[in-house]
Amino acid sequence: MTPYAIAAKTPGDASVLHEIALSIGTPGEGEVLLRHTAIGLNYLDTYYRAGLYPWASPSDLVLGSEAAGVVEALGPGVTDLAIGQRVAYTVPNGSNTSHRIIAAKHLVPLPDGISDEVAAAVMLKGLTARYLIKDSFKVAPGHKVLFHAAAGGVGLIAGQWLNGLGVDAIGTAGGAEKCALALANGYRSVIDYRSHDFVTEVLKIVPDGVDVVYDSVGKDTVTKSLKCLKRFGTLVYFGQSSGAPLDFKLSDLAAGSFYATRPTIFHFVTRRDWLLQATSELFEGIMSGHLKISINQRFALRDAADAHRALEGRSTTGSTVLIP
Repeated sequence: MTPYAIAAKTPGDASVLHEIALSIGTPGEGEVLLRHTAIGLNYLDTYYRAGLYPWASPSDLVLGSEAAGVVEALGPGVTDLAIGQRVAYTVPNGSNTSHRIIAAKHLVPLPDGISDEVAAAVMLKGLTARYLIKDSFKVAPGHKVLFHAAAGGVGLIAGQWLNGLGVDAIGTAGGAEKCALALANGYRSVIDYRSHDFVTEVLKIVPDGVDVVYDSVGKDTVTKSLKCLKRFGTLVYFGQSSGAPLDFKLSDLAAGSFYATRPTIFHFVTRRDWLLQATSELFEGIMSGHLKISINQRFALRDAADAHRALEGRSTTGSTVLIP
């Protein structure tokens, strides 16, 4: 296979994605050459593609922030990996390629019980669920939680994880099919935001409000999310699928002496000890059957534009993977 990548030539809609040839050299000190076998797709990719987040290069930005693959060559100083070993990672951008040279410190070996597709689907989304519920706000049995986009890749993993921890989780999703999917993945109840006002429905279930809201939707939800919180509750804002909430002000937190945080996965994974511990917990949950990963869409890497359109059109559920 001639190495190639799918890149955005300029910021824009999915039509800016195009194939480019890659010239792959040899890995340097502390680096590894990977042949990708599966690549995860995330809303984060669309943010970069559209120019919502700054580009490191003026053109041909290679998107993609999680992948799995096979080690094909080792650079000097890499002693804890072997040629032929299966690994996975999550870093900002660069994974929409058939091959890649990457620093070994980002890679996590895959146990036999974790397939390449599952690994590609959970490195960003599964570790996001982990830092949300164990680091951004440490949930405990009996906590009341509201989780937006409950039928998405992160939402489905989080629902199962929260359920296993004895947390009462309320989800929001769009349409009956997505609501049913979220209910089957650990949520106590799921509100169809297309036909109901989620604030009214949440307060019917939890009159005093929830302990924490996990919000990756942004503009359409953040100000309403605050109305769902109990006094001293926490807003964990970790994405903006509907755009940035420009009408949100810090003074809004005074309505209930609320706390708010805006975490990002890529700060957590730079800590090698955290990365190894979190992936160990994630993989163990999957292999034990407590976490079931739903890969509901598969696209060829060369059809990444179609995958972006499906994701932005809210026609996907669970995880989507791209196959080189």
